[in-house]
Order: sequence, then C-alpha cells, then structure tokens
Amino acid sequence: MRVQLERCCGEWRELEEEFRQLQETHKVYRQKLEEVTSLQTACSSSIHRQKKTLRDLKHSLQRCKPRATPEEFALIQQISTQIKERQNAFFDMEAYLPKKNGLYLNLVLGNVNVTLLSNQAKFAYKDEYEKFKLYLTIILLLGAVACRFILHYRVTDEVFNFLLVWYYCTLTIRESILISNGSRYCVTCRNYLKHEMSIKLKQATKADSVWC
Repeated sequence: MRVQLERCCGEWRELEEEFRQLQETHKVYRQKLEEVTSLQTACSSSIHRQKKTLRDLKHSLQRCKPRATPEEFALIQQISTQIKERQNAFFDMEAYLPKKNGLYLNLVLGNVNVTLLSNQAKFAYKDEYEKFKLYLTIILLLGAVACRFILHYRVTDEVFNFLLVWYYCTLTIRESILISNGSRYCVTCRNYLKHEMSIKLKQATKADSVWC
C-alpha cells in the first residue's frame, strides 16, 4: 500500500511539473496570438489605405491621358500595369488575413471568422469539400434510384427530399467559405448539369410519392 502511494505521489509531482511547463507555454502562445492579431489588423488597415490611394491615382492617370505626350503616355501605361500587379498582390495577401463575411455567410453563420491562415489548412478544407461532394452525390444517386424503384413510401420520399435540401444548403455554405479563403470557385457546366440532374431526380421521387 505504501509503495503504491509513493508511486502515486511521484506521478503527481511529475504532472505538476508538466503543468507548470504547460502554463508557461500557454502564456507564450497567448502573447504570440495577440501579436498575430495586432499584425493582422495593421496589414488589413494598410491594404485598405493602399487600395483607396491606388484608386484615386488610377483616376488621376486616366484624366492625364488625353493631354499626355508619347513619353508621358508610356509612363502612364507603365504605372497602370504596376497598379494591376499591386492589386493581384493585395488579393494574395488578403487570402491570409481575416475579412468580413459576405451577405450569405453573415445570414447563416453571423460575424464568425472563417479565414484559414495556412496553405495546409486551405488545401485540407478544399480536399474535404471535394470528398463531401463526391460521397453525398453517390449517396443521393443511390437514394434516388431506391425511392424510384424500391421504396415506394411517402416517408422515405420526404427523408430523401430533406437530405437534398440539407446537401445543397451545406454545399453553398462550404463554397462560400472557400471563396472567402481566396478560392476562385465558379459554377462550371459540369456542376450545373449535376445540379439539374439532382433536381430532376427529386421531382421524379415527388411525383411517385403522390401516388403512394
């Protein structure tokens, strides 16, 4: 009994030492987090000021074009090209900075920061999004076939319709998060045809449920 108690006391002392180290590490973490937040705010403010100044400069250059000499016109074109390059650089910078959500994300999630701050996190989320689309598309396709030819019940039809609505709502939220993190996502013809096919399958199952 005494040996077991001594072993427990030894483990407790080790845990206390680890806990003190954890407290120090967590303190450093909070300090670094505050520094990161401060740097994010400074970068966002600087980008906003630069964008506003560049817009004003671009308008001023446009007004100078009609009266410019060939040398001045070439200089204006050079500056305009550099302004476009600067705007692309801002886009890359903003991909790693917190930003306000769009209208849709604000309505669904509220003012929640959905920015992923590393390339690894962005790629992992994009990969998970693609897997989600693939798996749910297969499940919905099998469900549509089952509702059409096997499960002729109104309950299964309603469950399938609910799953379709949930899928498209979740998909739009995930796509909005991807766009907020700098993804140049757009609705391609393939995606459009897939959505249309799913809608037609849903309509077919609804028509069957009327006769059940």
